[in-house]
Amino acid sequence: MHRRLIVPSVLAAASLLLAIPASAAGFTPGAPGIGDPYYPAYGNGGYDVSHYDLKLKYQPSTDRLDGTATILATATQDLSRFDLDFLLDVSEVRVNGAKASFATSGQHELVVTPAKGLAKGSAVTIVVRYSGVPSTKSAYGFSTWHRTPDGAVAADEPESAWWWFPSNDHPLDKATYDVSVSVPDGTQAISNGVLKAQRSQLGRTTYNWRSDKPQATYLTTLAVGKFDITTGTTEAGVPITNAYSKDLGDNAGAARASVERTGEVADWLSGYFGPYPFNALGGYVPNTDTGYALETQTRPFYSPKQFANGANVSVVVHELAHQWYGDDVSLKGWKDIWINEGFASYAEWLWSESQGDGTAQELADYVYASHPADDAFWTVKPGDPGAANQFDDAVYDRGALAIQALRDKVGDTAFFKILKGWPAEHAYGNASVADFEKYAEQVSGKPLAAFFDTWLFTPSKPAAGAARQARIAHPDARPVAPKSWQRIERAHTVHDH
Repeated sequence: MHRRLIVPSVLAAASLLLAIPASAAGFTPGAPGIGDPYYPAYGNGGYDVSHYDLKLKYQPSTDRLDGTATILATATQDLSRFDLDFLLDVSEVRVNGAKASFATSGQHELVVTPAKGLAKGSAVTIVVRYSGVPSTKSAYGFSTWHRTPDGAVAADEPESAWWWFPSNDHPLDKATYDVSVSVPDGTQAISNGVLKAQRSQLGRTTYNWRSDKPQATYLTTLAVGKFDITTGTTEAGVPITNAYSKDLGDNAGAARASVERTGEVADWLSGYFGPYPFNALGGYVPNTDTGYALETQTRPFYSPKQFANGANVSVVVHELAHQWYGDDVSLKGWKDIWINEGFASYAEWLWSESQGDGTAQELADYVYASHPADDAFWTVKPGDPGAANQFDDAVYDRGALAIQALRDKVGDTAFFKILKGWPAEHAYGNASVADFEKYAEQVSGKPLAAFFDTWLFTPSKPAAGAARQARIAHPDARPVAPKSWQRIERAHTVHDH
């Protein structure tokens, strides 16, 4: 070890580097969007978040939320200012301990100017203190904050964070989370991951939840209300926490009969997709009037309407399949939604086959025969559907049909190797449709560019192969649905931005 003498001039230069004003030459603002062509204003440039620590206090009777968000990030450029996606009222922002100036811009931008510029590669700690009534806030004419009779729920796609915490709101910037929520005694707070602590004091109970694997902002959820909670474990020992609003009425039994099979379904899915990728599992059913379900990481959200006609294990299969396809491996851009929805829908077909209610091939033939060539269904391109069609039925059903066609093309050995290998190949990261195409070619050893172009990017009905023509002897006749087929209300809400 050698001790070096640092002369005063060097010390002075170092001090100047630590005190670069935000307006210094070469330091520029981060972009107000991350670059997604479907949603240009979503996400932000100039930094990458590694962890969110959220300290929240919520009052169900008034819908008031008070919070302090501590965001750990790294500057990815010499940064003079940066944006956060957020809607509530901000009282203070600090960056690396110093007060920062801030202003709002556009529909959902909080623009932060730190006292000093942030050098590329430097660690950044951002503290935002805020409050507000989320149900009074809207952007682009909509809200994703759902009031319930005894609380509220934040669960939506492609955005929901703006209403309850400031963020870099795009799946490209995944992070870990600690979520601490204080609510009145007798009320529970549900979030992602593992419940690390629960304590009561002065008439309020605080719940501390932790997600220790990278998680997209839209997959981060909050539910406050009065719940019946059940616990258990999977065969692999993953802890399960399920929660049901106490006032689900006639849907309560069907909801429990479905969601209580979460462990069984996850164990079954691991046979196709590989080991379950997270530290916790479960689901929750709040008393909302929404109709969809959502794959919020480790703890999917289910609307009571999903169970209005009885038990619906298929929707549980769908949302749990997303834990691998969509959560563990997240999309790079929203145009890549097929990797999420096509594979989650195909998992339902595999479940149907395992239950003796119609094979994946029979379901594929049914979907193919149900839509004549002039049906608008075939004009939606699953591989790049456009923002307006991102959650169209074709992304789900034509998307699953494409996966069965891939199975036919490469054979079962290669297909199931692809199905299990993909989550391992991109674990806890992001990937695109183009990445999947390359991976499928690599594993199968077959050129697949023309195949994927036909099934994912051509706005017309693909020609039926000889085998399918033989199976569908009367293509103009009304197709008969396999026993398992049901048109569930789709798992997401799409907004006009």
